[in-house]
Amino acid sequence: MKDLTIVRTVADLRREVAAFRTAGRTIGLVPTMGALHEGHISLVRGALGHSDVPVTSIFVNPTQFGPNEDFGAYPRDEAGDLAKLEEAGCRLVFAPGKDEMYPDPQLTTVHVSEITEGLCSPLRPGHFDGVATVVTKLLMMAMPERGYFGEKDYQQLQVIRRMVRDLAMPIEIVGMPTVREPDGLAMSSRNRYLGTAERATARALHRQLSAVAETVRDGQSSCTAAASAAAKALLSAGFDVVEYLTVVDAESLHPLERVTGPARVVAATRLGRTRLIDNIAVD
Repeated sequence: MKDLTIVRTVADLRREVAAFRTAGRTIGLVPTMGALHEGHISLVRGALGHSDVPVTSIFVNPTQFGPNEDFGAYPRDEAGDLAKLEEAGCRLVFAPGKDEMYPDPQLTTVHVSEITEGLCSPLRPGHFDGVATVVTKLLMMAMPERGYFGEKDYQQLQVIRRMVRDLAMPIEIVGMPTVREPDGLAMSSRNRYLGTAERATARALHRQLSAVAETVRDGQSSCTAAASAAAKALLSAGFDVVEYLTVVDAESLHPLERVTGPARVVAATRLGRTRLIDNIAVD
C-alpha cells in the first residue's frame, strides 16, 4: 500500500496524526467496522472534500453487539477494505485489535439518554452505550477536526451528535447522505446476508418509507396511520418482521402524529436472518 499508511496502535496513530498537524493539515475521521462498500467510501470522499487528511478506522466493536447478535459472523475483509481505501484517497488507516481498544476491563461507559430510549434501543440493549463509548475513544485517539458518519444509521448519528455537543468536544460531526443501490436499497455490510429472493423483496423498504414521507409531508395526514399502512405492506411483500416503522422529529427522535417541522421516517425490519434499517427525510 504505497500511498496508505496502516497503524494498529494508539501510539502510532497519534504519532502519524501529530506529523500531519505539524505540517498544518486538518484531520477528518471516518469510523467504520470494515466490510466497506460505496457508502463508506462516500464518507472518505466527504472527508477529502472538507479535510486535508482522511483517516479511517476499521474495528468491529464487540461492545455494541448483543449476546445473540452477529459479532462472530460479521463480515470482515481487511485486504479488500485497504484496497478500496487506497483507491479512494485515504491517507491513514487505524486497524487496532480488541486488546488495543480495550486493554483493561472497562470501568467507564458513555451513555446518552433520551434519544436512546426508543427505536433500536429496546431491541438492542446496550448497543448505543457501546457505540458512544467506542466513538468517544476513537475521537479522543485521533482528535480530528471533523468526524464523518452516514445518515443510514440515523439514530446512531443523532446519539453521536448529542454526545459531542454535551461533552464539548471540539469536533464537527458531519452526517453524509445514505448511498443506495439503483433500486433504492440502502447500502449496508449486512446486505450480503440476503438471498436472491430476499434481495428482491428488500427494495420494498425504501419504496414504503418514501410513500409515508409523501403522505405526511403536508402536515395534515396522520403519521401513525401512514406508518401502519406501510408496515402492513412490507409484511405482505414478504418481510418477516417490522420491528418499528414510524415518523419522528429529526433531532429529538420523538414520535410525531403530524409533521410540523424537520422529520424522518425511520424503520427497522427483518428479512430472513438479516436486519435492515433505513430512513428518509420528510421534506
